[in-house]
Amino acid sequence: MFFSSLYSPTPLTSLLILILCIAGVNFANTTPVKIGQGYKLISIEKSPDGGLIGHLQVKEKNNIYGPDIPHLQLYVKHETDERLRIHITDAEKQRWEVPYNLLPRETPPSLKQTIGRSRKNLLPLATSEYSGNELIFSYTNDPFSFSVKRKSNGQTLFNSSSDDSDPYSNLVFKDQYLEVSTKLPKNSSLYGLGENTQPHGIKLYPNDPYTLYTTDVSALNLNIDLYGSHPMYMDLRNVNGEAYGHAVLLLNSNGMDVFYRGDSLTYKVIGGVFDFYFFSGPTPLAVVDQYTSFIGRPAPMPYWSFGFHQCRWGYHNLSVIEDVVENYKKAKIPLDVIWNDDDHMDGKKDFTLNPVNYPRPQLLSFLEKIHARGMKYIVIVDPGIGVNNSYGVYQRGIANDVFIKYEGKPYLAQVWPGAVNFPDFLNPKTVEWWGDEIRRFHELVPVDGLWIDMNEVSNFCSGLCTIPENRICPNGTGPGWICCLDCKNITNTKWDDPPYKINASGIQAPIGYKTIATSAVHYNGVREYDAHSIYGFSQSIATHKALQELEGKRPFILSRSTFVGSGHYAAHWTGDNKGTWDDLRYSISTMLNFGLFGVPMVGSDICGFYPAPTEELCNRWIEVGAFYPFSRDHANYYSPRQELYQWESVAESARNALGMRYKLLPYFYTLNYEAHTTGAPIARPLFFSFPNLHELYDVSTQFLVGSSVMVSPVLDEGKTEVKALIPPGTWYNIFDMTQAIVTIEPHYLTLDAPLNVVNVHLYQNTIIPMQRGGMISKEARMTPYTLIVTFPLGTKDLQAKGNLFLDDDELLEMKLGNGHSTYIDFYATASNRTVKLWSEVQEGKFALDKGWFIEKVIVLGTNGTDRAFEINVDGQPIEDTSKVQFITAEQKYIDNSEDGGDKGKSMMMDIHGLELPLGKNFVMSWKMGSSA
Repeated sequence: MFFSSLYSPTPLTSLLILILCIAGVNFANTTPVKIGQGYKLISIEKSPDGGLIGHLQVKEKNNIYGPDIPHLQLYVKHETDERLRIHITDAEKQRWEVPYNLLPRETPPSLKQTIGRSRKNLLPLATSEYSGNELIFSYTNDPFSFSVKRKSNGQTLFNSSSDDSDPYSNLVFKDQYLEVSTKLPKNSSLYGLGENTQPHGIKLYPNDPYTLYTTDVSALNLNIDLYGSHPMYMDLRNVNGEAYGHAVLLLNSNGMDVFYRGDSLTYKVIGGVFDFYFFSGPTPLAVVDQYTSFIGRPAPMPYWSFGFHQCRWGYHNLSVIEDVVENYKKAKIPLDVIWNDDDHMDGKKDFTLNPVNYPRPQLLSFLEKIHARGMKYIVIVDPGIGVNNSYGVYQRGIANDVFIKYEGKPYLAQVWPGAVNFPDFLNPKTVEWWGDEIRRFHELVPVDGLWIDMNEVSNFCSGLCTIPENRICPNGTGPGWICCLDCKNITNTKWDDPPYKINASGIQAPIGYKTIATSAVHYNGVREYDAHSIYGFSQSIATHKALQELEGKRPFILSRSTFVGSGHYAAHWTGDNKGTWDDLRYSISTMLNFGLFGVPMVGSDICGFYPAPTEELCNRWIEVGAFYPFSRDHANYYSPRQELYQWESVAESARNALGMRYKLLPYFYTLNYEAHTTGAPIARPLFFSFPNLHELYDVSTQFLVGSSVMVSPVLDEGKTEVKALIPPGTWYNIFDMTQAIVTIEPHYLTLDAPLNVVNVHLYQNTIIPMQRGGMISKEARMTPYTLIVTFPLGTKDLQAKGNLFLDDDELLEMKLGNGHSTYIDFYATASNRTVKLWSEVQEGKFALDKGWFIEKVIVLGTNGTDRAFEINVDGQPIEDTSKVQFITAEQKYIDNSEDGGDKGKSMMMDIHGLELPLGKNFVMSWKMGSSA
């Protein structure tokens, strides 16, 4: 929630742009300058842990962006079969790195191991290789360059050498400017390097700006560094129809520009070290598995968080919230979570309640009512703590010395409460104090999760500020985001005015603009200059720890600012988007990017944050947003109300799309388990399931939920059909399973999509668990199960499989073996006119104790049956199957192209009247119809 960053632009921003233009700033920064001659490898040897340690010496000093660091230490290690690390730092002085306690990893060897020391095991300085199981590190000594190759096929994944014809330098390493590049083949498709809103779709676009520096700039701004910093990319290459993917992470929290030119990629970083990690893949799923294995597996989310959420900045009092909840109920639209922005606060101060608009007794009564129903309540918390001597949170913060400092005093800024100080989450005392404040607030209001916002960190002022003596600040009139402190710019330090200007906010804004001054100091003397982009990450870790310790329940945290590893602690929404058709389209790419970043629980503000969406747009947006992993309607203070029941047509679309989501909650929750154990994104690009099909590499208007549910939404005004790219195979319409699409080659197909219809299709070879749905996940979760079995059409031997994870979602850990979880694999085959469906259960007691059972099986792609069913549960035959009934319906093919192959006659078969306990192994079989 931040209105000041809705760049139209503001007068202050316009003035800044004008000043920078007059000063001759080149925004495009398209004229590369070669800097120096690089480094020479002086020595290299094996390290005790099996890696390599090298000593690099600068070849020719220069002062462009400051003096060169003369000696560097190179450390290389194959940390796993699939992961290679290349670490380059100053050989003589310790430099800033992402703290090892925040992102746990191996520590490189201590410095000065190779300078001026005689070693017996020095390696020859010719071009050489250091080989692992999957990747090969090669190096050239003068000028020093390195490459990383794939062992299986010799493919070069990264090559830092610079030829005379290249527009980039050899390795550059200065105190405040680091540069390295890699050559890229023309067939590379790159993804990642966020957070930004990419107008061209998910695939990185040559010559677009990619600046990484956490900034409170609204998501509606294109090609600008936004709330998070994720310096990783995935490179997918298609060689003769076969895909090979890998990922590259530069673990560095300093501001950086990344220049992607199509045939090369250049990093220009303003501090820290080069700490590269290479992940060998080769499939997209293997890439995210390896990546999240390193940065931390995505946090397990509670079951209710996959329900629908409603929020608004501007629910002025409790009665409004109560009306919203009741109106959703009356409209028969599912709702699990109601949220408060800062409206519940007293004077917009964290961890307080407004005694007039949100009186505690009435709020507690309301929460008791919705909690009994199974609903949840979440509120916002901003990092800025109001400077107010009568405010207990501030008093305890001062007493515990928890705030970021400037020249020994808490750094003063302005956010919603007025003058604020910012907690320093790198300080262990701050983490303890923060946890205590959350505990105190929870005793005041038993909230079910926390929404941490404005944590880039956002500041309405810039520079060094003081509280004015002769006026009230803020005075309660006009926009709350106008700076009213007395401030002066700070430009006389190397941290506030570094020699290289990253393209911050898309205008090369000073890096301390509307945030903490970068010369401010954290715990242990760490400069904000270095730690800026990990602020939200460190706050997420502290918040997660606090909520875990609170009641021993699984936390739910939504954070705006994110960094490498944030998904291990928090979910994310994509910030202040706009109620436009373009922003609806952008939301898909942004969501898919965060799946790559290891933050699978992600979504955008449904219907847009501001301004008012049209009724048609809101219809189409809920049809997409119902399938976001994190599904929330959220609007701005100044926008008209846009809850889904405000228009009857939108309510109908919501009942339709959210109705299907609630039936699919077991599938979503199982994907949550898969994400937590393997890193697999919940929402994925189409190429994740079809990596060899290069036609899918830049599809950004459709997406997959898991591997088997494809969403093809309408994203254009006035359209009642959608042109969807259909990958090869059989696809069944989830809303009308008698409709099937069969194709041999990927091709576009125009699908009907009236206003209240979204096209969602199930892929072949799949078994999807579903339930009856309901108005709230607590109720929906207790309904009987249906298994949807999808066989491919036009083939003889038919197979399908799926899985289901069930647990007590309040538990901190999401795993098997704790006595409170069950995992089931489902399998189906159809051959020799016999269909067989069976389950293999692990730890069935939890499901049995819950009484969950399968009431129905829907089989798609066979010829029905002409025999009685045989059912076996835990090895015992069920003699009486008289209650089991079935109906069949012939399937219709909606693709009339010649590409569909030999479809033949096929039936949808609905087998009901079953009572198969989920916690026991079952086998079910029957004969297909005689024409099969």
